[in-house]
Amino acid sequence: QVQLVESGGGLVQPGGALRLSCAASVRTFSNYAMGWFRQAPGKEREFVAAITGSGENTVYADSVKGRFTISKDNAKNTVFLQMNSLKSEDTAVYSCAADRDIIRIGLRAADYWGKGTLVTVSS
Repeated sequence: QVQLVESGGGLVQPGGALRLSCAASVRTFSNYAMGWFRQAPGKEREFVAAITGSGENTVYADSVKGRFTISKDNAKNTVFLQMNSLKSEDTAVYSCAADRDIIRIGLRAADYWGKGTLVTVSS
């Protein structure tokens, strides 16, 4: 069983930045690909970014490409999402997901999910 706990959400002004963290309780973190998703009020869950177990390969949604960066620290069992140039439309609950297969993350079929952290972008 893998437990995921997100942190780092909060209120930020448009154009600002936040760094989200997701800590995983797992023996071999490098075996797991990780992903970030978000869900805004009244909308479906949306894929944001994913990273392979090694951390060498990443993929992003077009809506965040060039503004968000996903990274992974296998020594600390943590995945990060650096969010820059935030916009009001980035407001959502952000959740991390873990799976041995990055394809399953892309299909929103990951085995493990965190509860999420709220990001509000507003002036």
